Amino acid sequence: MLVLAVLLLCAATSVTASTKGAAAAAGPRLNNNQLYKFSYTTELLLDKARGSKEGSAGYRISSDVNINLVWRDPSNKDDQLIQLAISNVRIEPVTERSEKNNILHGATTESVLGKTKLAALTKPFLVHLKNGKIKAFYSYWSEPATIKNLKRGISSLLQFQIHTGKVVENDVSGRCTVQYQATQVQVTRTKILETCKTSETGFTTHSTVLGVNRKSSSVTVFKLEDGFIRSAEAEETHFLAVNAHRSTAAKILSRQSLVLLGKEAGPFEAAGKDVAGVVKSVDEKLAAVGVVPEKLKTQCKGCPSLFEHWQAAQKQLEPGSLSKAMAPRSFLGFIQSIRKASKDEILKVLKSASKTTLPQVVDAVTSSQTPASLDAMLEFLNFTDAKGSVLQERFLYACGFASHPNERMLQALLNIAKGKIGSTEIKESVVIIMGALVHKLCLKGSCNLSTVVQVKKMILEGPESTQVESEVQMYLLALKNSLLPEAIPILTKIAESEVGSYSTIALTALERYDVSLITPEVKQTVNRIYHQNRRIYEKNVRAAAADVILSSNPSYIEVKNLLLSIGNLPHEMNKYMLSKIQDILRFQMPASKIIRQALEDMISHNYDRFAKVGSSSAFSGFMAQSPDVTSTYSLDILYSGSGILRRSNMNIYGASQGSMLHGLQVAIEAQGLESLIAATPDEGEEDLESFAGMSALLFDVQLRPVTFFKGYSDLMSKMFSMTGEPMNVVKGLILLTDHSEVIQLQSGLKANAEFQGGLAIDISGGMEISLWYRESKTSVNNRGALVVTGNVTVDMDFLRAGVEVSFDTEASLDFITTVQFSDYPFLVCMQMDKATFPVSEYFSRYESLSSGKSIMSRKAKKQLVPGSEFPLHQENSNMCKRVFESSW
Repeated sequence: MLVLAVLLLCAATSVTASTKGAAAAAGPRLNNNQLYKFSYTTELLLDKARGSKEGSAGYRISSDVNINLVWRDPSNKDDQLIQLAISNVRIEPVTERSEKNNILHGATTESVLGKTKLAALTKPFLVHLKNGKIKAFYSYWSEPATIKNLKRGISSLLQFQIHTGKVVENDVSGRCTVQYQATQVQVTRTKILETCKTSETGFTTHSTVLGVNRKSSSVTVFKLEDGFIRSAEAEETHFLAVNAHRSTAAKILSRQSLVLLGKEAGPFEAAGKDVAGVVKSVDEKLAAVGVVPEKLKTQCKGCPSLFEHWQAAQKQLEPGSLSKAMAPRSFLGFIQSIRKASKDEILKVLKSASKTTLPQVVDAVTSSQTPASLDAMLEFLNFTDAKGSVLQERFLYACGFASHPNERMLQALLNIAKGKIGSTEIKESVVIIMGALVHKLCLKGSCNLSTVVQVKKMILEGPESTQVESEVQMYLLALKNSLLPEAIPILTKIAESEVGSYSTIALTALERYDVSLITPEVKQTVNRIYHQNRRIYEKNVRAAAADVILSSNPSYIEVKNLLLSIGNLPHEMNKYMLSKIQDILRFQMPASKIIRQALEDMISHNYDRFAKVGSSSAFSGFMAQSPDVTSTYSLDILYSGSGILRRSNMNIYGASQGSMLHGLQVAIEAQGLESLIAATPDEGEEDLESFAGMSALLFDVQLRPVTFFKGYSDLMSKMFSMTGEPMNVVKGLILLTDHSEVIQLQSGLKANAEFQGGLAIDISGGMEISLWYRESKTSVNNRGALVVTGNVTVDMDFLRAGVEVSFDTEASLDFITTVQFSDYPFLVCMQMDKATFPVSEYFSRYESLSSGKSIMSRKAKKQLVPGSEFPLHQENSNMCKRVFESSW
C-alpha cells in the first residue's frame, strides 16, 4: 500500500508540473541565440463569385523571412521582443499566364516596387510579443504605408495562444473577436470578421433589398515545433453580392503561408531592463507605429478632371437617352468623379451644363452626398425663385432617395423650409422629403440628433398648426414618410376627419407601420370608420380603412364584421370588398387563415353575399420569382356607382433577405365627376368638388401628389384642351444601391469595395374622358433603365488589381384602364403590359503598374426576356374582350 501511495503521489506531481508548464506558455516562444529561417508567401485573388483561379486578377508576393529573439523579460518567458528581416522579395502572377496577359512579364521586383520601397521592405523591424499577443509593432515613420502594412501582415502570423478559448485581439485586421482551438501540436485560429472594428468605416444603402451582403471567413492553422511555429497557413475569403441579383457578386481570396526552412545559430540576446530601452539600442529611429493599419493615400495618375469627365458623359445624360442603360451607367461614373471633387469644380459643371442636361447633373451632384456637393447645390439653387422649381424638385427628390443621408443634409432642408420659398409646390416637397430623411436617420440610430428632434417636432405639430388644406396634407405626407411611432395617435385622430383627403392620407400612413405598433385603440378607430359608426365617409376612405384592418393581423370578429358588411355597401364598394377578400385568399396573404375560419359561418359566407356584381376589383400576382428576390404586384380599382373611376392603386413590392421594399405605388383618384354624365353621386359624396390627381410612392418615399384638375371650371378647361398626352409624375436618375467599404486583409493588403445601382426612371400618368363616346381611359406608364456595378480593387500604390461585375437592363411597364359607361353594369378593361427587354451581364478584370502599364479583359453575356401581359382575374379578360369588340 505504501508503494502504491508513493506511485500515485509521483503521478499527481508529474501531472501538476506538466499542467503548470503548459499554462506558463501562453503563446509562441523563441529559443535564445537561434535564427529561424522561414519562407513567406502571400497571395491575392480577385474574381467573380464562381470564377476560376486562372481568370482571376491578383498576384503573389514571396520572400524569405529571418526571425530571432532580441530580448526576453527574465521574469516572464512570454514577454519577448522579436526581430523580423525580409529578403529575396519576388512579385509574380498567381497562375501562369501568356506574355500578353502577364503585366509582370519582363519586370523585376525592383522595377515594380522601386528602390526606395524595396529597401524599406527589406529593412528589419521589431515586434513586442507578450503572452502570445502583439503589444507593439516597431518600424520607421518614414516608410510608405503600404510597406508598413505588409510588415504588419507578416507579424499577424506570430500572434496566437496555445489554449482553446475566445478572446478579443488587435492586429492588422483591426480589433476582432477570435476563436482558438488548440492541441499540443496544432492551433486553429478563426477570426470572426463581422466583429472587427477598424478606423475606416464605409456606408451602405438603408434598404436590405437594394443592399449588398458580405460573407467573410478567416482561418489560420499553426503547426508547432519546439514551442514555436513550424508552419502557419492562413486563408481569408470575402464574398460580396447584390441582394436582389446575387450573380452580380465578387470574391476576394487572400492566402498567407509561413513555413520553417531551418534553424541556425543566431545573434545573442540583447541586455536591457525594458522593451523601450532595448528598441532604442537596436536603432534610435525605430518607433512604435501601431498594429492598426494606416490609411493609404492613392493618387489617380492621368485621371480626367470632373469637368473633363462631364464633357465626355454629357451626351449620355440628355433626356432622349434616359431610357437607355448608358444613362445610369454614365450617372454612376459621374457620381464617383463628383465625390472626389471640390465645391468649385462642381459649381463649374453646374454652371456650364445645358438646359436639357442640367436636371440630370442636379440628380448626380445631390446623390453624391459629400459636403462639397451639398454646398455646391445650396449655392447654385435659388429657392426664392419660382422659375427654378424643376431643378429644386429634382434636388429634393434626390435628397429623399439618399442612400446614407446625414444630419447636415436634413439641416439644409430645414433652413430652406424656414426661409422664403417662391413656389408653394416646392415648399410642400421640402417638408414631405424631410419626413423621409427623418425616417432614414432614425433607422441609423440618429433619432436624437438636434436637427432630427427639431424636424420631428415641426411635422408632429404641423397638422394642428394650420387650417390651410394643402398645408395639412403636406404635414400628413411628411408623417407618412417619417413612420415615427409618436405620429400614430395623431394619424389615428385625423383618420376620423370630415375632410376625405386627410382621412385617406392618415389611413394609408397607418397601413405602412409595423403590425406590432397598431394598438387596439387604432383598430377601434379604423373599424369605426369602415362601419360608419359615427358619420358617413367617402368610399375611398372606407376602402383605405378596410386595407388597414386586413393588413394588421385582424381578429375573427373584425373579419366577420367585414364579411357581414358586404351586401349593405354601395354597389361598387360591395364588389370591391368581395374582390379584396377573394384576392387575400387566393394569394395566401397573412389574413387568409382567419378569413377562412370566418367563412365557415354560413351567415357570413352565402350566395347572396358572394354573388355581387360590379366592375371594381382587387388582384395580386407575381412579377418575378427567383432565389434572390420575389417581386409582387397588386392592382386595386374602385369605381363610383355611375361608372367613373374613383380610385386606382397599383403597387409593386420586392422581397429579399427577409426584408420588404415598397418599390412603387401609383394611385390615381377622381371625385365629383358625376355631373358630367348627369349621374347621381354615391352616399356621402354628394358635395365633393370635381378633382382628379395622381400620387406616387417610390422606393419607400412618398412624393408630392400631382393634380390633373381641381374645380369644375378647371375641369372644363382641361377637357377641352386635353391632348391625351400623359402628365409626368417622376423623371430623373436615382442612386438605388450605394455600398462602400474598405476590407482590411490579414496579409496587410486593403481591398476597396464599391457597389452602386443607378436607375433612370420616367413615370407618367394620364386621364381622358370622352362624353361623346361615354368612355374614360386612365394610364400609368413606367419607363426605366437599371445598371448595377460592383468594383473591388486592391491598390498597393505600385501595383493595382481589380475586378468589376455589373448588369444592366431597359424595361417598360404600362397599366391602362378603359371604362365604357354607356350602360350599366359598365364595361371595364384593365391591361398591364411588360415589353420585351434585354438583360446584360459583364465581368472585367484589370491590373496596372505605377509605370503606366496595364491590362484589361472583359466578358459579356446578353439575353432577351420576352414581354408579356400580366394575368389578372378571368372576369377582367372577359370584359376586355367585350370592350375591344364594341370599339370596332
